[in-house]
Amino acid sequence: MWGRLLRGLGLVAYALVLLVAFVLAAYTAFSFFVRSGVTTVPALKGVTREEAANQLADQGLSLYTAGEQKRYDDTVPAGRVVQQSPDARTLVKRGSSVKLVVSLGPQRVEVPPLTGRSLPAAQAELSGSGLGMGKILGSLAPGKEPGTVVEQDPDPKTSVAPSTPVDVLLAMAVPGDRFIMPDLISRDYEQVQPYFARRGFRFGSVKYERYEGVAAGSILRQFPLPGHPLSRGDAISLVVATADNLPEGAL
Repeated sequence: MWGRLLRGLGLVAYALVLLVAFVLAAYTAFSFFVRSGVTTVPALKGVTREEAANQLADQGLSLYTAGEQKRYDDTVPAGRVVQQSPDARTLVKRGSSVKLVVSLGPQRVEVPPLTGRSLPAAQAELSGSGLGMGKILGSLAPGKEPGTVVEQDPDPKTSVAPSTPVDVLLAMAVPGDRFIMPDLISRDYEQVQPYFARRGFRFGSVKYERYEGVAAGSILRQFPLPGHPLSRGDAISLVVATADNLPEGAL
């Protein structure tokens, strides 16, 4: 009985060995058959187009040339492969073609000239060029229209990366001469008026009102007040005493 059992187990083991050998042989034959017509795509990123074509030829592959793509890249120099399809180490049939994307290098933008433009116009110009507005500074610039650009950094036609901020220097209005407002109270308006007019000052409102005990034509009140700064463009307002027989009012 035990002898028959052992012989049965031996036959089973023998059958299993034959099955494993058959499977291994079939897998090896199939792999050899399949792999005999395929190859591995080489890694091409960073090489030139010519170098990529040579490496592909060594693997029995070709370079796809119809509609070659290019794009900007900050890390891969211009003229070198930045992307490939199929990817590196992919198994493909010999004779297949590989598409490449070639780098144009870092994207650059030319800085537009902004001198003489107003701040809103300069901002619109920079935005349209893909650049940003940097620092805005002001400087006294005689002969320049206030609020317009007189300097910029970077300079016009400089090649920079997109979104680079451009600093601008705007012209500021040049202040005129400044004076100290004198005390005009109790002075005669007929003498004060031509004195100021000859020196380029102007009067705003001049009102007349009765004031008992004060001679007609005497200045009662003034604006700006004595001691305040005064420029030729500022208006001087006065209240002048009038004679009793004249109506009150303003000139």
